[in-house]
Amino acid sequence: MTALMETVGVSKAYGSFVALDGVSLSIAEGELVSIVGPNGAGKTTLVNVLTGLVEPTKGLVRFKGEDIAGIGPVLLAERGMARAFQLVHVFPALTVAENIAVAIVSHRRRSFALFASFKKDETIRQRVHEVAAIFGLEGKLDAMARLLSQGEKKLLDIASAFALSPDVILLDEPTSGVSTRDKHGIMRTLVDAAKRAGIKAIILVEHDMDLVAEYSSRIVALKGGKVLADLPPAQFFSDPEIAAAVVGKLFKARQPR
Repeated sequence: MTALMETVGVSKAYGSFVALDGVSLSIAEGELVSIVGPNGAGKTTLVNVLTGLVEPTKGLVRFKGEDIAGIGPVLLAERGMARAFQLVHVFPALTVAENIAVAIVSHRRRSFALFASFKKDETIRQRVHEVAAIFGLEGKLDAMARLLSQGEKKLLDIASAFALSPDVILLDEPTSGVSTRDKHGIMRTLVDAAKRAGIKAIILVEHDMDLVAEYSSRIVALKGGKVLADLPPAQFFSDPEIAAAVVGKLFKARQPR
């Protein structure tokens, strides 16, 4: 399979501290690849390298065959990759529709004067409704973002990333701060939304191993800045030493689908 995104021998050092050490991985079309590891494993640094925020000290970072090392998230979004952050990044004083419109306007490089009257722009208004419908937010378009539940704010944040029409989306702890009861519902919505939106691959950074087990096609485990394992869920969780190294204890995941 041709890689949509890949790193080859990527290392990142901050002075004498080595955050990443020779990390190679690839993500192909149709995959949901989870990146897991204990605190200090290098997950955040790897995510920042993948999304162009940080340039590696050594190694290659490619997206759709092009070198994207350190180009920044704005240029990377223009090339077809978006990131939804761990912490909710919505504009609380704007409506749901306006939050989604911000992403659409920025992606199309339209002026914010146009954003102010986006309801008069049929193409933007239609795209807002399309994205909202994918996430079940069409009934909340006129609601102020600050009045949404935490789960709805998460969905709106991710919907804004989807509005950029990416080929690949990186989801950074998409269920953090959400009740255990709602986590699987949000993940099912995200996976279904990705299919409906034509997203080709998902990179998931997640600490909830039940979610990782159920939704991943592959799991990349980091420890000490190195790749500890790169395996399908069944193989990953059948090795108690690997699972214990990642979560700090023996772990029995629910049977992956």
